[in-house]
Amino acid sequence: MTDILGYGEDALTLWALKHRMSEILSKLNDKTSPSDCIVFYRPSFGRSGGADSSEFGEFDAILVSLENIYLIESKWDNLSASKSEKNLVRPVQGLRHQIFSWYMAHWKEKHVQNWKGFVDEKGQDFRNKFNKPIASSGLLAENLGFTLETILKHCKEFTGERNIKNVIMFFYKRRLDALPIKPKDFTLVTIDYSQDITGNFVRM
Repeated sequence: MTDILGYGEDALTLWALKHRMSEILSKLNDKTSPSDCIVFYRPSFGRSGGADSSEFGEFDAILVSLENIYLIESKWDNLSASKSEKNLVRPVQGLRHQIFSWYMAHWKEKHVQNWKGFVDEKGQDFRNKFNKPIASSGLLAENLGFTLETILKHCKEFTGERNIKNVIMFFYKRRLDALPIKPKDFTLVTIDYSQDITGNFVRM
């Protein structure tokens, strides 16, 4: 089997989702077995567009258990000195979480294969809340429709926004003297990768 070494937040995210899933679920107090989870790795919903764009960027991952949906941003301890720990989640990232949570909370089984019906029903509500147009067609609408449908089928406990959790996965290899400061509406999951690196690379 080919030996693959990865560097940085993206590699650490994929490594953790492949090899540390039990630890992640335990820290989230989720009793789902890792084998009963599905993961969207770096799902893209376009670039982080402005007020005239329906695009809102990409998560580092979306973890779907039988209990909850976890919207994940990944950070690591190699943050540059210019980056404040108080800014682990930038405003554009926070908005991404709000937008996807809105889609998830308002999209229902009746909208499967009927994205236009969803847009006609909810488009103005979306505009009123976010001052942006809802995704009406094209690749973004297709990706959203597939993602929402897959999540709705898989997360057996889903009833609404209470099942949607915002998560920061923070990777560290040095002793943590203090936890990074996170936004109040995010859960912090810390993962020690010090024993799984060669040089500064993690074996995938």
